[in-house]
Amino acid sequence: MNRRNFLKKGLGLGGAALVAPAIVSNTMASSMELNLYAWSDYISEDMIKAFEKETGIKVNLTTYGSNDEVLNKLRASKGKGFDIVMPSVTYGQQWYKHRLLQPLDLTKLDVAGCEKSMWDSSASFGGEFRGKRYIVPFNWGTEAITVNTEKIDAKANEVSYGDLWKDNLDSKVTVRAHSSLIGVGLYLDRIGKVKSNRMFDTYKDEQTMRDIYSKITDYVIEHKNNIRQFWSNAQETTNAFMQNGCVIGQTWDGPAMRMMSETNGKIKFMAPKEGAITWMDGMAIPKGAKNVSAAYAWINWYYNGGKSGAMHANASGYNSCAAGASKYLSAQAKTNFEEAYPGDAIKNLWWYPEEPTWFVTVRNEFRDKLLAAGV
Repeated sequence: MNRRNFLKKGLGLGGAALVAPAIVSNTMASSMELNLYAWSDYISEDMIKAFEKETGIKVNLTTYGSNDEVLNKLRASKGKGFDIVMPSVTYGQQWYKHRLLQPLDLTKLDVAGCEKSMWDSSASFGGEFRGKRYIVPFNWGTEAITVNTEKIDAKANEVSYGDLWKDNLDSKVTVRAHSSLIGVGLYLDRIGKVKSNRMFDTYKDEQTMRDIYSKITDYVIEHKNNIRQFWSNAQETTNAFMQNGCVIGQTWDGPAMRMMSETNGKIKFMAPKEGAITWMDGMAIPKGAKNVSAAYAWINWYYNGGKSGAMHANASGYNSCAAGASKYLSAQAKTNFEEAYPGDAIKNLWWYPEEPTWFVTVRNEFRDKLLAAGV
């Protein structure tokens, strides 16, 4: 299944009504600014230039590398300082707990400019709270296996998260600490060693999560000698393979897709047999935003016909939630996508469920235990 068919059929969930957008003209926006707080590799210079030219709104871009980073920044400022933030949709409960976002006025949004499957599914993932919409879809992507094919022979849908922990990979692996535990959990569940209902049981209650994560964390610590580098952002992922000697890792698709292009396929990104770990990131307006009209203008510009979404996808390697973006993808982006997700890989995606308010705190305990463990 290709990217276009996936977006058409998507998650098959129904629901949201489509409404007409409010248009911000150059005249109205000429004195506006947009303070945008985004993931480090999401917003290209071309996107900023195109938005500024079309709307007359000046963009001030600040970047971050994790959900915890942006949440803590906005908690410290009490929701002030930025007009758009881009949290993962499943992270919504953490934002709602601290009352950091404002509900969106859907009459001001071009809802039809978002892929319907993504709009509908994002509501149940965490985009809505108490019947109101707070986060709208921006992109989706996966965390799966990146391989230096000159060093390791591997194929998409045949490689496994368990391959990172083989005996011959001493100091050759890169992972992100907390999400590596999910990959290991999916592997151990598949082989029947630690049953977790494909890790979905860990989201049910805290005690069940602790029981499962204890076994998973012990497994990774036992094989920690394989880890050369923990990564926490896109640049660190690139450095792991291009500078620091890693030959295999569990990484985001964006930096891996870019390395695929830059190395003529020596570095490849591939979905494992357990399923690529899949997330959706969004756009939201903090409660203390000063330039709210500019924030709505940004969302509508991104949802306007697919060209803006494709601009993001082509530059970043991630996948846009803007309707029509697939029509404007580069040939390289299409090729990379098809190679990474052959066969039934799209049907086998493992989507992050909405995270309960207690989940992140407990997860970070196990992350810290892994990071602190000796080899």
